Amino acid sequence: MEVARRAAPGSPLLGLAGLCLGHTARRFGHLSDEALALAQSLAGRAAADPSDLDERALDGYNDVRAFLHLD
Repeated sequence: MEVARRAAPGSPLLGLAGLCLGHTARRFGHLSDEALALAQSLAGRAAADPSDLDERALDGYNDVRAFLHLD
């Protein structure tokens, strides 16, 4: 979460952070409200502007939704 908060727009670390949140949801079956909001935010940014954030953030958020049964 700190990496995502501190990384500059366009940094590959942003997409990786989103993906890691998805892996965390899969592994532990839970994310804090703050982590869930961050995953949603990163995915939204990736959808809006792929030059800001790569699609790994979308993949991570898809995992969050699937493993936390948000849909």
